[in-house]
Amino acid sequence: MDGGRDSLARSPDRALDPIAACWLGRIAYREAWALQRRLVDARAGDEIPDTLLLLEHDAVLTLGKNAVDGHVLASPRDLRRRGIEVLRVERGGEVTYHGPGQLVAYPILRLGERGLLVRPLVRALEEAMIETCAAFGVEATRRDGHPGCWVMEEGRPARKLGALGIRIERGVSYHGIALNVDPDLRDFELIDPCGVPGLVSTSIAEELGRTAEPPTTEVVRRAAGIFARVLGSALGSSIAWQTPESVGAPATQGEPVGIGSA
Repeated sequence: MDGGRDSLARSPDRALDPIAACWLGRIAYREAWALQRRLVDARAGDEIPDTLLLLEHDAVLTLGKNAVDGHVLASPRDLRRRGIEVLRVERGGEVTYHGPGQLVAYPILRLGERGLLVRPLVRALEEAMIETCAAFGVEATRRDGHPGCWVMEEGRPARKLGALGIRIERGVSYHGIALNVDPDLRDFELIDPCGVPGLVSTSIAEELGRTAEPPTTEVVRRAAGIFARVLGSALGSSIAWQTPESVGAPATQGEPVGIGSA
């Protein structure tokens, strides 16, 4: 995660506009990455509103700008055999796995316009992950010095439910969070998650004892609706939903078909 920039903070001089949110469904990482960069350019130019992309990726490994290659444990041959690409991206943080059953959220926000510093944005993203877990019946929390979302129980190792890594360019945030709803946790054996050997990854389904069923995009979509509402509230804003075709255009408030609470 990138460090804070105090120059981004100022008091808004008008009511905050809604955050335009969109559920994109399953989308390749490279496609979403390119979309983020286009939206950052447009948001920096004040051509679009603040936007929240909600989606699920095919299996991919990404490394933050300072991540160590050695934290990818699988060989290039094994990754090619499984069709898993490894990409180095400009966000903060270490190596991260994305895949089916995982909610990914990318907030494209002009922080100064919302009077935000980076740290409060991180707190809001963590709160949205924690409350999403709670809506499914899982108690999660923050962990000092370790951005993201965790399950902490006395007498057991900390278990990571959600990863967080953002970047700020021209005062606009992008990249974001990945919350494990019901992914195949065996895929996390490909990496040292967040660059920490031995770190235990978990999921909402794992914590509820519901791992027999394969990952489904539908349950990720349900989590996306909860996450968006909580994040909007944490940032003092409402959510205005868009269709994928209208991303980057004015949106109307309302609940899109298929987005609902757990």
